[in-house]
Amino acid sequence: MFETLADLLVYRMGGLSPDDRLGAALHFFVMDVTKILVLLTLVIYVMGLLRALLKPETVRAFIRNRGNLQSRFLAVGLGAVTPFCSCSSIPLFIGFVEAGIPLGVTLSFLIASPMINEVAVVVLASVIGWKFTVLYVVTGLAVALIGGFVLERFRPERWVEDYVWKIHMGEAAQVEEDKSVRARHDYALSQVKEIVGRIWKFILVGVGVGAFIHGYVPADFVARVAGDGSVLSVVGAVLIGVPLYSDAVGIIPIAEVLLGKGVPIGTVLAFMMAVTALSLPEMIILKKVAKVPLLALFSAYLATAFIIVGLLFNSLKGVL
Repeated sequence: MFETLADLLVYRMGGLSPDDRLGAALHFFVMDVTKILVLLTLVIYVMGLLRALLKPETVRAFIRNRGNLQSRFLAVGLGAVTPFCSCSSIPLFIGFVEAGIPLGVTLSFLIASPMINEVAVVVLASVIGWKFTVLYVVTGLAVALIGGFVLERFRPERWVEDYVWKIHMGEAAQVEEDKSVRARHDYALSQVKEIVGRIWKFILVGVGVGAFIHGYVPADFVARVAGDGSVLSVVGAVLIGVPLYSDAVGIIPIAEVLLGKGVPIGTVLAFMMAVTALSLPEMIILKKVAKVPLLALFSAYLATAFIIVGLLFNSLKGVL
């Protein structure tokens, strides 16, 4: 129905042709913006109804006192289904530390949370397809899980700001919550307003860039710039992705076009992961609780992991 709407607005009412560059670009823009915003609204509302009882404190309590391996899998899994934004990183970080959760487990959660969430998964699968979505989710979870094991070997506790260890949040008083259907409906609507209001700009920019590439940039040019999946091309994709901060949903239209233009799948995966999990704003926020050596180690691991992921999937392009 989104393609039909784009046909109506761009080709019939707008008088443009699908053979024109402007027509092709505007058609892509209208179709993807409407599709993503509608899916975004519906998924956020449904998840808001379910998440009315899932607060950051609940996540912390759920992981606490679990076995080492179990807590790691729980942290990564909860990071994937709890789309807390960068602004939640600090209270989550402090809460996990105060609860006695190992720092490696906390770092696994912080890697998975911005990179993977159920909203992005639904939109990604609808726009690009389930095959690419499964690859993105599985590799993202693997990077987060392995990251906790790797980073804790460097004893990162010494690089956490001193005031974090001195905070004793204690057990918050249990406050009676309104669990009625009306209350959950109101909470779900507030989530839609908050999240859509926060990321709609990223969606417009992402779709706009994708529409421009789709309509005006020849496929052979994109393929030449992106390279053939070599080490340099994957490293370049990661470096380009670092300053391009975007929500996981906002980067999807660009990934869609890059894949359509023939950019190797591993290069696109590395680019998406760098944009969502290795952004400068995320590092600036984490600087309030982590010292420079920990941020440098955290960034170096993610960059290395994303490059390895890109090269691995590029080498399997014949199979995929």
